[in-house]
Amino acid sequence: MMISNKFIAIIGFFALLFCTMLVISFLGIILYDIFSKGASALSLDFLLEYPRKGMTEGGIFPAIAGTVFVTMVTALFSLPLGVAAAVYLSEYAPDNWLSRFIRASIRNLAAVPSIIFGLFGVALFVQGLGLGLSVLSSGLTLGLLTLPYVITTTEEALKNVPHAFREGALALGATKWEAIRTVVLPPAIPGIVTGALLGLSRAAGETAPILFTGVAFYLRYLPGSVLDQFMALPYHLFILSTQHHAIEQVRPLAYGTALVLLSLVFLLNIIAVVIRYRFRAFNQR
Repeated sequence: MMISNKFIAIIGFFALLFCTMLVISFLGIILYDIFSKGASALSLDFLLEYPRKGMTEGGIFPAIAGTVFVTMVTALFSLPLGVAAAVYLSEYAPDNWLSRFIRASIRNLAAVPSIIFGLFGVALFVQGLGLGLSVLSSGLTLGLLTLPYVITTTEEALKNVPHAFREGALALGATKWEAIRTVVLPPAIPGIVTGALLGLSRAAGETAPILFTGVAFYLRYLPGSVLDQFMALPYHLFILSTQHHAIEQVRPLAYGTALVLLSLVFLLNIIAVVIRYRFRAFNQR
């Protein structure tokens, strides 16, 4: 019987290992294809110049800047609101049917297709609030898309803080908010920051929500304010790959754009890992 159990454990281990290596292999193939075909397009001119002749020449600087701008608006909207909502649900909300319904609704929102958020953004921000096609409309729409991830990850990070921390602070005379601010939030910061940056990295790569709310394929200028239209890397890549009048001619530019977008997403993920590691090391001192 012991040999049989050991044999089953070995089979299970190698099955898991095989699945893991299969996923890594597919990822490696995709990354190699993009890097091998897009590296030749990368240069300082490609990163810092404006597009020319319908984007058959020039660079993608406005698309990079537009992606950074809209991601900043997304962060300014979603992070404070998401963290505040998570703190309320975790620390203040009573455990009743209403709070459980709110949590279930937030988790269901995370599964809503991004194009639905785009249509909602058109109805609410572009038309309802009169913000028009703009960086602000797109950033707020992406903020709604990011909110479920921020709330869920923040709430889980707060739940991982031992209740003894809260009880000790209250026993020493701290108010509930003082206990949360000084004792509960600091150990939860690594999880909060990691979830927030992962949510923002997903938002930075979305096309559907900004498709209807403010993105443009070709502009000769950077947005002067949050009420202007903008260029963005994911939509720019979509047009170069599927809608351009000279797809074969711009294919190297499309691969170069994909490589830049992947690099931006990886950079956000690396920042999340570094911040998580540093805060965890600081909290363990």
